[in-house]
Amino acid sequence: MAFDFKKEYKEFYLPPAKPGLVEVPAMNFIAVRGQGDPNEPDGEYQRAMGLLYGVAFTIKMSKLGDRRIEGYFDYVVPPLEGLWWMKGDREMDYAHKENFCWISLIRLPDFVSREDFEWAILEAGRKKKQDFSTVKLLTYEEGLCVQCMHIGPYDDEPATLACMEEFAGRQGYALDITPERYHHEIYLSDARKVAPAKRRTVIREPVRLR
Repeated sequence: MAFDFKKEYKEFYLPPAKPGLVEVPAMNFIAVRGQGDPNEPDGEYQRAMGLLYGVAFTIKMSKLGDRRIEGYFDYVVPPLEGLWWMKGDREMDYAHKENFCWISLIRLPDFVSREDFEWAILEAGRKKKQDFSTVKLLTYEEGLCVQCMHIGPYDDEPATLACMEEFAGRQGYALDITPERYHHEIYLSDARKVAPAKRRTVIREPVRLR
């Protein structure tokens, strides 16, 4: 059976629908940076999705080709994730998504080396006849965070975020969003197929002692 990150690391992908603290170690990701409204049809965010999944599935399906990745095991491609902030270092404003800045991510298994990643960029470009040079390999270590499962529309996230901040404060922590530590979302539901009211999104915010 294929390795499923969501099932094997439930503390990171399947938290309860109430805030809790979690220590998040360094992980490797396929990453694309951009800005603007993620809902814009054929916009920068939508194009980034194609690039991310193109590389992700090139690595996963390498088992069917000539490339032999050392340590490879079959796995389910992990869910889409996103690091978010606002242009100008302002607080997240869901009414002005045109000012969103983001890094879209898909987690990589630890067996993927930089050499394997660079091969996948070239191989995806060759097969798709497309430029994948904006796709980068990113190692991100979040450290201590407050997280929660948000159920519902993305635009309703501020209420969940308020609960998370209140919980963190009661535990003696403050939010610690900086140019190196971001608002983080993990998308467990396919927005094209799941009604807004039923969407599940892991929300994670970095914290520090007050």
